[in-house]
Formats: sequence, C-alpha cells, structure tokens
Amino acid sequence: MSNRGAIIRFCASALIVALFLTYTSIKGLSYSGGDVVIQTIAPITESYTSSAGTVFENPSSQNSTVQDNASSAVSSPTASVPVSASGAVQGKVIEKFISPYTANTSYNNVYLKNNTDLKINLKDFVNGKLPFKIEKNGMPQVLILHTHATESYLRHNEKYYTENDTARSTDNAYNMVALGKIIADRLNAAGIVTLHDTTQHDNPSYNESYSRAADTICKYTEKYPSIKIVIDLHRDALAENDTDKVKVTTEIDGKKAAQIMLVMGSQSGNVKNFPNWKENLKLATRLQQTIEVMYPSLARSIHFMSKNYNESLTTGSMLIEIGTDGNTLDEAKYSAELLSNALISLLNTL
Repeated sequence: MSNRGAIIRFCASALIVALFLTYTSIKGLSYSGGDVVIQTIAPITESYTSSAGTVFENPSSQNSTVQDNASSAVSSPTASVPVSASGAVQGKVIEKFISPYTANTSYNNVYLKNNTDLKINLKDFVNGKLPFKIEKNGMPQVLILHTHATESYLRHNEKYYTENDTARSTDNAYNMVALGKIIADRLNAAGIVTLHDTTQHDNPSYNESYSRAADTICKYTEKYPSIKIVIDLHRDALAENDTDKVKVTTEIDGKKAAQIMLVMGSQSGNVKNFPNWKENLKLATRLQQTIEVMYPSLARSIHFMSKNYNESLTTGSMLIEIGTDGNTLDEAKYSAELLSNALISLLNTL
C-alpha cells in the first residue's frame, strides 16, 4: 500500500508540473539564465520626396536620402538593451573627459587648438559674415556624407573590449551612416532640406577614400548648386597605450554622451589651393559656440590643422567627429541628436 501511495503522489506531482509548464507556455512566460541580448535598430529608409514633390537623388547612385519635414516626423529614439561583450578580452576601455577649456586659443565660448603656424583671432571669425544664407525654399541646403563610413562603435557598455569588437562595420545600422541618418532626418523635419549620401567611400579600400569622397561632393554640388553646407561625419580613435581604447564622454541632461570635435583645415604648411579656408572656419566657430551654449562640455576644442580634408570644395565645409571607437553606439547616437539640435538652432539664424 505504501508503494501504491507513493506512486499516486508522484503522478499527481508530475501532473501539476505539466499543467504549470503548459500555462506558462500559453502566457508566453520565459526565463533565460545568463545575459539577455536585445538590439532594436530602426531600418534606414533609402528615399524621400520633398514637400514640393521633388525627389532628390544621389547623382552617382541610389545612396542619397532626404526626408520631407511636412510628411515625416522625427523617429522615436532607438530602444535597446546593452549587450554583453563576447570573445577574448583584448584590452581595457578607459573613459575620459577631454576639456575644451585648456585650448590655446579661445573667445566667447569658442575653443580652438591651433596646430598651424597661422595666427588666429577668433573674434574675427565668430563675428565674421558668412558667404551664404540658409533658405527654406524646398531645395537642398545641406549635404551629409561619410569619407570613412565604416567607422563604428562598441555595441556594449563594458570596461573592456574583445576580439569581436571591430572598429569598422559595413552594416549601416552600426556605422557612421546611422548617425548621419539621425542628423539628416532632424534637419529635414525642421524644414532645412538635407541630402544624406550613404556611400562607403572607404570600402573595400581605405586608400583614396578622400579622393572618392571629393568626387561625390562635386557631383552633388554640380547637380544641386543650392547646397551651402557639406558635413563629413566621422568618429575619432584614441588609445591610452598599445592595447587600451579611450572613450570620450560628458553628461548632458543626466545622460552620457560621446564628445564631439570639429576638425578644420587651412591653407598653411604644405597645403595649397585652399584660399577660402576662412569661410569654413567662420561657420565652424559659430557651430562650436552654439554647441557650447546649448550643451556645455559636449564639444572638444576645434582642431585646426594644416590639412585640406576636402573642405576646399565649398565655403561651408566641416569635418565633425563624434566620439571614438571606445564609445558605445548609444552614446554616439545621443550626441548626434544633440548635434542636430545645435545645427538647427544655428542654421535657423543664417
């Protein structure tokens, strides 16, 4: 009898467990030991039509996008849960704030690190008249492109990086194209018609990427002479030593953001055929000032170089770097949103 009772109790217990598992399955309940990996990235839309009914196209391919401010609202922020790093650890990720306030040249919320032999009076640039005006007439005013489109970020927020954390990605959901989309969408939503070229000028070869980007810029400005401003969007790369990456951050409105840096060229040193560099620097100092007023500490000092960076092609060219390869994608996306706000604020005054 005792054995029979034990069997009955065992069967009853098994039945209860089976019923519970069936219930949880129906309700969709689940449990997973270890790390949960969730990453939701909004798809990149490849074409838009302006409010005037005009379709703007890439002169050389189908890699251009423009969003109609009347028919499209700014998309909601990307929802994501940080993922854990996988693979063998290669080094540390060191977090730093790089202060702009130690720059060797400054004036009225503008900070510039002069790496040239030129003498710069920032007051003249900040107060100088720009050679163009932004018009809300339905025609393109801004072009965003990426000389090094495949530059990417960490997808996790850890104090180390692994062998699987590559500094480049051809997936436009994770590289500079994703940030360019954020800025282009927001400028278009504000009525500033912006074209976004998604060509990966550094793929498959990094060499000659600036030459290929120059061809792209010229094709756009020839087809759309209304373009006033060209933004080449990059990210920086900093190392503490041979193995450790440096991420640059600051806190804006209680949230961590990747620091931004404007890199501006000039006709100095060995650089020739860049007579209009001052016009670009006027725009850059105005943007730097706007960022500092709106979001103090977000922008590092302007790096002023004896370089060209294709900035000689227009009088409204800027190279802007968002974060480093040690920053997370979420930190960089947040900075792209803040940069968008500063650009809109500035361009609405021009």
